[in-house]
Amino acid sequence: MKIYRYPTKDTWKNLVKRPVLEQKEISGLITEIFAEVEKKGDSALIEFNKKFDKAETQSIKVSEAEILEAEKQINKELKQAIQQAKENISKFHASQVQEIQKIETTKGVVCWRENRAVEKVGIYIPGGTAPLFSTVLMLAVPANLAGCKETVLCTPPDKNGNVNPAILYAAKLCGVSEIFKTGGAQAVAAMTFGTECIPAVNKIFGPGNQFVVAAKEYAQRYGVAIDMPAGPSEVLVIADEQAVPEFCAADLLSQAEHGSDSQVVFITTNLKVFDKTIECVEQQIKELPRNEFAGQALENSSFILINTLKEALEFSNLYAPEHLILAISDFEKYIPEVQNAGSVFLGNYSCESAGDYASGTNHTLPTNAYAKNYSGVSLDSFVKKITFQQLSKEGLQNLGKTIELMAEAEGLFAHKNAVSIRLK
Repeated sequence: MKIYRYPTKDTWKNLVKRPVLEQKEISGLITEIFAEVEKKGDSALIEFNKKFDKAETQSIKVSEAEILEAEKQINKELKQAIQQAKENISKFHASQVQEIQKIETTKGVVCWRENRAVEKVGIYIPGGTAPLFSTVLMLAVPANLAGCKETVLCTPPDKNGNVNPAILYAAKLCGVSEIFKTGGAQAVAAMTFGTECIPAVNKIFGPGNQFVVAAKEYAQRYGVAIDMPAGPSEVLVIADEQAVPEFCAADLLSQAEHGSDSQVVFITTNLKVFDKTIECVEQQIKELPRNEFAGQALENSSFILINTLKEALEFSNLYAPEHLILAISDFEKYIPEVQNAGSVFLGNYSCESAGDYASGTNHTLPTNAYAKNYSGVSLDSFVKKITFQQLSKEGLQNLGKTIELMAEAEGLFAHKNAVSIRLK
């Protein structure tokens, strides 16, 4: 871990940098994978399963029998937990439905906006060492609420060619249309072009490593939309003298264990909390089954002692974290100071894990400083917004002169005539 004591502001720009792979290396591989998938379809996906995931797969599509068998493998307690999480996520996202409001901007001129669901959406679910079935809930629930006609799920298989049972159970529970055994950039390519069995989609959702992020960005060249650049996980914790070091350490490690490319940042104004939190991190990491991943992530992570909470928030806004934890007293006072963050957790008991699983908010969030200009996934992510307007004869008379003057000033006389011919 990297330790900084009272760094000056002119050094902050370097402190907020994330670890990245060589972009040329990534771009070249993505281009090759997309070309193979476009050319060979399902056979390319089977080859990539073997190459990247060491998995033997005869068929890409998950069968109904596999889904039914997976349901039997999930114990009752986990099923109940998944169901409760789904209920909370559904409640929160259902509250985002907006009623149509018709606005009369000028007498006789009525404008309004209506939502239409994105018809076909693809959701990517990371698998491997950490099969994120919770992400199925975060993406399939709002897709279902929005009214998407088709929800396609892609996730990498294990070495035996199987998908984690909890992913399959959550997918069925949330109404996913079809599930396919393919991961990484090749899954994104498959949802972009379509293959013999995987349909092409209009928009792709889901987190992943830097290769998945690059693939999603590349997919946009082919007219496919994406939710956001969502890459390796990250958290920034701000603590004062009343923070509990054991809690802070646990939150930092909960993100570090995602993978070696994750990043965690700890900022405090209190020297005792600073030293104790570092000590707790070193103790707790020994007990983690995934301590190797967490340890590698900590190598690229920062522990910063700073003078004031105001400076801490200023640093946080520059970093723009995916997750921000305010383990401080009077946190409500500082909420207006938060400008750039994916999701914020307030107080000592608002652990980031709550948002990851079951509080109700979405955990698919912008990373790599994209919180400066992107929001996390919401119901709005799965809809398009179409505007409507209706002008009566009186409405055009009231607004016509304004339109004519503006069109003429821009030299667009056909625009002007479309009004004038009606007024005459």
